[in-house]
Amino acid sequence: MYDCTRNYINGQWQESNSPNVHDIINPANGKCIGKVRLGNANDVNAAVKAARAAFTEYSNWSVDQRLELMGRIIEAYQARYDEFAAAITAEMGAPITLSRKAQAALGIGHLQATMEALKNLAMEERAGNSTVVREAVGVCGLITPWNWPINQVACKVAPALAAGCTVVLKPSEIAPVDATLFAEVLDAAGVPAGVFNLVHGDGPNVGAIMSAHPDIDMMSFTGSTRAGIMVAKAAADTVKRVAQELGGKSPNIILEDAPLEKAIRYGVRECFSNTGQSCNAPTRMLVPQIHYEQAVEFARDEAEQIRLGDPENPETQMGPVISETQFGKIQALIEAGIAEGARLVTGGPGKPEGLEAGNYVKPTIFADVNNQMTIAREEIFGPVLAMIPYSNLEEAVEIANDTPYGLSAYVYGANTDDAMAVARRLRAGMVHLNGAGVDIFAPFGGYKQSGNGREWGSHGIEDFLETKAIMGA
Repeated sequence: MYDCTRNYINGQWQESNSPNVHDIINPANGKCIGKVRLGNANDVNAAVKAARAAFTEYSNWSVDQRLELMGRIIEAYQARYDEFAAAITAEMGAPITLSRKAQAALGIGHLQATMEALKNLAMEERAGNSTVVREAVGVCGLITPWNWPINQVACKVAPALAAGCTVVLKPSEIAPVDATLFAEVLDAAGVPAGVFNLVHGDGPNVGAIMSAHPDIDMMSFTGSTRAGIMVAKAAADTVKRVAQELGGKSPNIILEDAPLEKAIRYGVRECFSNTGQSCNAPTRMLVPQIHYEQAVEFARDEAEQIRLGDPENPETQMGPVISETQFGKIQALIEAGIAEGARLVTGGPGKPEGLEAGNYVKPTIFADVNNQMTIAREEIFGPVLAMIPYSNLEEAVEIANDTPYGLSAYVYGANTDDAMAVARRLRAGMVHLNGAGVDIFAPFGGYKQSGNGREWGSHGIEDFLETKAIMGA
């Protein structure tokens, strides 16, 4: 059983006086795998006090000192790599192969990428007759989600520490185990007391307190757009910096000359990866009208080959969604697609046969979708793909940009230059061309209601830095 009932504050594991203890549920079978105690304002205040006290000394560490610390963190993480993968599979249902190759791998990947970026980041430069200095922004509150848990923890904590900030982390209360392991890693690596603090809790009783706290200088939040707005509003009274990585409804434009079968199968796999629980998933597939029916058949075939099952089985390609609540939301949106006239190609309501015990969703594809349907507008966060036909490239670009979100977009064509030309017209923070994956050295973030600020690599460190101009020096 996993124990997440204590917080890590000022270099020690501390008990909370909160009576609010919840079960940690394995979404594959509904069984309790541990306990988490949800903290309160007292815990937040203690963590912020520790972070504030540690900031003065830690922010004056040299780059070389921080690089040495990052190296020790990486070494300690590597020693517990398999534990991270197993915990993520147990707490949020990612197939173990995905946990090993992507989920846990991204955690260490961000540590390594941040270390490399810090080596090359200029902390001072000349401008006119002045010296421009980059300094740590201060005490940072970090709120992370459950869908790529250690990925989001690492891609916030690593750059914050690299910048010289001290932090208070609130991970998802639904999937808190990996963050507890990460705190143990940082403790083993010798992170100074108060530099990193972990407080378990929910949004109303911990996240909101952090967002409004006068001694927190910056909030970095990843989650839904709705919750991100609440964080920004709570932070406004203290005029703290707010960085947000929020929702998405990413278009995937299949160009007329694209290798159709390859492009469609790739798009389906990307949409359904991590059981569709990715903010950058390509959930709207835009296909030329002349190839549409053939594309639908390729999509159906690919979806029906996906192996659902126990996420601890290395052969499983898709596990459950995170919770009963999320399962219910996805079911309601599938029903909305049917009610609004979309053609159900495969999947649909209900659980797959033989997988009734967990929160399993059938891989679902809708055809004949128009961009005003609910399933084309709302972020479903499950394995549901909407296929939309288009007549010409101008219409495809218009449909792609017709969304309140702007996190990712995808373009697939025979010619990279043509795909690049389309990418330049898309209002999104990231565009994947011809099956290109994410790049941990490139900025991650979006336009519009997908948030602001950028994470990953050097851009991630820059989000945690202030700029000071010293005239006459």
